[in-house]
Amino acid sequence: MTTVNSESDPAPRRTVFLLAHTGRPAAVRSAELLVQGLLRHGIGVRVLADEARDLPLPSAVEAVDPGEDLLNQCELLVVLGGDGTLLRGAEFARASGVPMLGVNLGRVGFLAEAERDDLDRVVKRVVARDYEVEERMTIDVLVRNGGSDGEPVHTDWALNEASVEKAARERMLEVVTEVDGRPVSRFGGDGVVCATPTGSTAYAFSAGGPVVWPEVEALLMVPISAHALFAKPLVTSPASVLAVEVQPQTPNGVLWCDGRRTVELPAGARVEVRRGAVPVRLARLHHALFTDRLVAKFALPVAGWRGAPH
Repeated sequence: MTTVNSESDPAPRRTVFLLAHTGRPAAVRSAELLVQGLLRHGIGVRVLADEARDLPLPSAVEAVDPGEDLLNQCELLVVLGGDGTLLRGAEFARASGVPMLGVNLGRVGFLAEAERDDLDRVVKRVVARDYEVEERMTIDVLVRNGGSDGEPVHTDWALNEASVEKAARERMLEVVTEVDGRPVSRFGGDGVVCATPTGSTAYAFSAGGPVVWPEVEALLMVPISAHALFAKPLVTSPASVLAVEVQPQTPNGVLWCDGRRTVELPAGARVEVRRGAVPVRLARLHHALFTDRLVAKFALPVAGWRGAPH
């Protein structure tokens, strides 16, 4: 039997992986401050070699090339940037199982747990391991080259949403939507968004979908600018299977996953969406209610409320 952390085998050095939007001066400065704070407390920092060239980092920072063991022995993934950078970080977090802590340098940043003015607090909480980890459900996406018996031609996943969209501005995309193997509606429009509760405040929200609290397990299907009498947002069981079939006579469509990964959908293609097998783990610094987060992020007017103070 092997003894771990014995006196003869000191514990390995704690390491945090840092991912930043190096094209933003604010991200570069924030990365510099964060690294200085972590190193000062004896916590190692690892970054991508491509990003290290754009960051003023001390030699003690470990620069690595992308690979399967990129986050090996890292206890946390800290991401500095806007929504796009946070979704990029989610790809690393899902692949490694390492929890992601987002610092928002963008506009809304629902996935972020802190703002750029909170860097000192972030360092203190990371040093003290004073954070909790929660899991967010994802979706797995399968593309077939025909109906439900068609050959699988592409697989993907998303934390926020998978959207089936028209590829040409001048023509509508004709689709049939399906839930649990049964057809729901056929319509023409700009497409369909299939989202998680986490993604309900992103593209699905812009398309007119409902806001779903993240602790609710569900799948969302939201038509985009549909030309139909019945094309309303649907909220289904997390065990449901959603499908969008691109009709044979329609122009080609395109599939986007989290707005980052895309594949062309020929006429007749079928996109199936189900609950993801692998969640994304998020590090949380506080217990703020999602209601308060929603009001703050969207600057919702609440003047006149006379409820009990929180």
